[in-house]
Amino acid sequence: MPRYQYLDVPGVSRRRFLAGAGAIAGAVVLGGAISAQTEQADDVPEDPTKTQGQPLSHVGERSRFVILERTFADNPTTVASWSFTPLQHLYGTITPSDLHFERHHAGVPIIDPRAHRLVIHGLVDRPLEFTVDDIKRFPATTYQMFLECSGNSLYGYQETEPGDTAQSIHGLTSTSEWVGVRVSTLLDEAGLRPEASWVLAEGADAAVMTRSIPIEKMMEDAIIAYGQNGEDLRPEQGYPIRLFLPGWEGNMQIKWLRRLELGDAPYMTREETSKYTDVMPDGSIRQFTYPMEVKSIITWPSSGHVLPGLGPWEARGIAWSGRGRVERVEVSVDGGESWNDAELQEPVLPFCHTRFRYQWAWNGDETVIMSRATDDQGDVQPTRDELIEARGTNYVYHYNAVQPWRIHPDGSVTNGLA
Repeated sequence: MPRYQYLDVPGVSRRRFLAGAGAIAGAVVLGGAISAQTEQADDVPEDPTKTQGQPLSHVGERSRFVILERTFADNPTTVASWSFTPLQHLYGTITPSDLHFERHHAGVPIIDPRAHRLVIHGLVDRPLEFTVDDIKRFPATTYQMFLECSGNSLYGYQETEPGDTAQSIHGLTSTSEWVGVRVSTLLDEAGLRPEASWVLAEGADAAVMTRSIPIEKMMEDAIIAYGQNGEDLRPEQGYPIRLFLPGWEGNMQIKWLRRLELGDAPYMTREETSKYTDVMPDGSIRQFTYPMEVKSIITWPSSGHVLPGLGPWEARGIAWSGRGRVERVEVSVDGGESWNDAELQEPVLPFCHTRFRYQWAWNGDETVIMSRATDDQGDVQPTRDELIEARGTNYVYHYNAVQPWRIHPDGSVTNGLA
């Protein structure tokens, strides 16, 4: 039995009812998540105006009627694995911190912020050591930006299943408000030497994650973040401090950051040689693929949803680009035969999830809907065939092809790539 169902909208034609549309007796809400309750709980009053409400609480919780949760990758270990954001059930662009996707290589470390240190050394005039409180004393910078695992949507290079959802295929991306200090500020304090051209960032987890980062990026817009969505970072997001590189692949944005070493060449760590590199069709190896390419997905209706009746409906989704700002999103409701501009919903920010919407009328026939985005660099989201022609099927990372969803005559929606 499906967990989510959608409420009909007054005024929509009921000439064609959906098979099994009333299978779930619980209340439903269009575009959001709600638990599939089959009967009213004993402690829910018939008239809330006649009963005293609940007392104050120290930490707010979601309504019992709303079920939102991450799902996990089918992986033999839970410490080197992934969890996926429920993109198809969220509103706006900010992802709640407890639903932000996770990707770990050796689990989530427990770190006492009072004992944690960040060391900056190598090709600098003054090697420095900072406490977390030291870092928080510097002028703060705030970004509202997305973070995406470079392996997001990777199964698109191979095969996906009809029941795969926006969450299970594309849920390794989330947007937060990040607060921290610019890396350039700390490097200026340390006295950056002219020959320094690369930075090795190292984490304090059991994997001791390390990546080489060009000095230009570190000086341009990188921050050491300690805040997320108005509070301290969650442990799974790098508490007490992490590196944040706007628009670049998630693996480089080292969590639980403890060391920055300045050098004059990339350090060729495991994560940029045997991992996070790709075999091209001609056998060559593609390395240092930093920005996440332009991408979009329709989140409603998408796989797992049910259209309760004939149109009109509003298709909704998100678009983003690691190279800048989303400039245009087009939507097709006929399998790519024709495309029409969707409306971008403000705010439209660089390196940030951008909401789009498109009004259309479903006539009850089977069809395929999809979106494609264009960013302000002129990059256009490719089809799956175009992407595979360029990269082959041995490629793993940076999958950004158009995602089709198939709407069946009964209103059910499945993955159109299957």
